[in-house]
Amino acid sequence: MRLFRSPYSSERLYFNNLYCVSGTGVVWLPEEAVFAGLDAVQPCANRAEIGCNWAAEEAGTGYCRACAMTDVIPDTFHADNRALWAEAEASKRWVLATLARWGWFTDTDPGPRPIFHLLAEATRAGEQRVVMGHLSGVVTINVTEADPAERVERREELGERLRTMTGHFRHEIAHFLFERLLARPGFIEAFRATFGDERTDYAAALARHYAEGPPPGWQTAHVTRYASAHPHEDWAESAAHLLHLTDIADSAAAAGVHIEGLPADYDAYAEPDVERLITLASRLGIALNHVNRSMGLSDLYPFVLSDRVRAKLGFVHAWLSKAV
Repeated sequence: MRLFRSPYSSERLYFNNLYCVSGTGVVWLPEEAVFAGLDAVQPCANRAEIGCNWAAEEAGTGYCRACAMTDVIPDTFHADNRALWAEAEASKRWVLATLARWGWFTDTDPGPRPIFHLLAEATRAGEQRVVMGHLSGVVTINVTEADPAERVERREELGERLRTMTGHFRHEIAHFLFERLLARPGFIEAFRATFGDERTDYAAALARHYAEGPPPGWQTAHVTRYASAHPHEDWAESAAHLLHLTDIADSAAAAGVHIEGLPADYDAYAEPDVERLITLASRLGIALNHVNRSMGLSDLYPFVLSDRVRAKLGFVHAWLSKAV
């Protein structure tokens, strides 16, 4: 993610800012990828509701591009669900803005956009089970995991090394993008050669994964344990990690982090050489892991990328780095 400037001065702004330091309101323009003044642009109807800082653009709704993709929101009358919804939408805006750097879901992208169902487990009617996933263009996200304590508990239960709301959106949107890519000539044949045959029984594969765990030696071919469950999950996990790594490199360069081979003006989303991108991001991950440990925090990117995993990341980059 880049860093930005106030429309009123040279003051630095971050992607989630609603105001300048001076207190002047600002609004994010997703198509132009810049901030405008609140006095010059109509803000999203959810600005007061959940702190959305994007500009309204959907005719007749008053919602921004990101909020308009959400068809179902959690039960906002129950406990902390409104705050969890706000956190989830903030993660969604971040992921959509970075995907837009490759042209996805922009004005020039003629394809369909995902529909989001953001649900909470706690409701006025009692507890409900929420299963994250993608089906026929609908992405379901459990906003309960916007609570850091809940997320850490589930990460430990599942034996995962990384579990974030941003990661959930990247993973589930990757499933949606897989459906979009099916229309491209040559994609499915190349996919099967890289990830395997996605037509194998999905439910049976997941049941086996949860009952038996990953196969021996899974680390040589898969970026995570879950990626070994089925080709669909291998794709989604690989895509999410490619997006993680691209954003790590882009954000570090924008913040002025120095590391060998990383130019100060580096645009990770314009990088055509995926091997260079992965190498730079991996170096940054190792360095920032060390920084996090100095504060007693978990590693930023606790993964080792085998040659086969890097090949899969390269495949994802080749198909996702251009929306059209």
